[in-house]
Amino acid sequence: MERFVEKYKRELLENVMPFWVKYSNDEQYGGFLTCLDREGSVFDTDKFMWLQGRQIWTLSTLYNQVEQNGVWKDMAIQGARFILDHGRDEKGDWYFSLDRAGRPLVQPYNIFSDCFATMGLASLYKTTGVDEYGQVAHDTFKRILERQDNPKGKYDKGYPGTRSLKGFALPMILSNLSLELEHIVGNKIVDELIDKVIHEVMDVFYQEESGLIMESVHLDGSFSDSFEGRLVNPGHIIEAMWFMMDLASRKNDALLMQKCIDIALRALEYGWDEQYGGILYFKDILNRPLQQLEWDQKLWWVHLEALVCMAKGYAYTGNLKCKEWFERLDQYSFDRFSDPQYGEWYGYLNRQGEPLLSLKGGKWKGCFHVPRALFKVYTTLQKTGVGVKQEAV
Repeated sequence: MERFVEKYKRELLENVMPFWVKYSNDEQYGGFLTCLDREGSVFDTDKFMWLQGRQIWTLSTLYNQVEQNGVWKDMAIQGARFILDHGRDEKGDWYFSLDRAGRPLVQPYNIFSDCFATMGLASLYKTTGVDEYGQVAHDTFKRILERQDNPKGKYDKGYPGTRSLKGFALPMILSNLSLELEHIVGNKIVDELIDKVIHEVMDVFYQEESGLIMESVHLDGSFSDSFEGRLVNPGHIIEAMWFMMDLASRKNDALLMQKCIDIALRALEYGWDEQYGGILYFKDILNRPLQQLEWDQKLWWVHLEALVCMAKGYAYTGNLKCKEWFERLDQYSFDRFSDPQYGEWYGYLNRQGEPLLSLKGGKWKGCFHVPRALFKVYTTLQKTGVGVKQEAV
């Protein structure tokens, strides 16, 4: 596993971050341009708040933990200024998108804009010590907790009382977000929230029969035989499991750690495309037809989060299945997603593993999953002395 440390660090510093530094900084209006084609040209200038927050987090976190690159710090600061000046409505909720100059385009219907704004500002607060960043991160986090049981509010399209479902994405994100804000909100709040999200993720959304986690369940946690209730997103499960592994390590909970490993491996086996390789985007737990036409695509973030999860699983426990899966995922991902010619990674492959779109960034893909995963993999292996316990679990 030692060879992967330098490989992933080199990919981060030489192939991925230079792409975003060169092409994404909007020096005219502030913030970041994320809609970039293969060569880095801008094909749309709308700015999506969750991607703005994610890029602030990436730049400031790499500055804090990889190298004190002044360009990264300056970019993060100007990005923060843009979102603080333009990103919120009168209640303090974060818009989904703005035009290039910062005028609101889409209302704050999606709480994930808030999650990544607070995550980015909290990381930048560590870098700079600027009170404004810490205060807005704190206030936004408080507002997220107030809204967590009804995150979309008036923008929820569902008719009340007929089929009330809750989604897996928010508790999954809160499990990671809480740790990112611990230096601002304090240990007590984080510890209380951790216990709640572990229960939600590992008990409420977990389905014992299949050994998998569902995307949506009834409010009481029961299964919903509906399009939403039957949906499985293997990538979400796998990403959540490395969040949970970190919490298991924090709590020194060996049983939780083993359950995380079991679920992650089960999700990989369930989602792996035996015909063409790679992880399928969506599946139906009852093998019924899916409404998502993109169900068979291979997405960048799914494979990157799987690499992180398997690296952490091996580092934490020495499980040799995690090592085998990591090596398999590494070969697939670097062969098909990485673009050494123009930098960064493709986001979307067809089922056969060929680039479906040549873009490097857009409405959903920004400067986050690729650099975060590369950083997490090499530091996970590095901190353990590439050293993982050698016994199989």
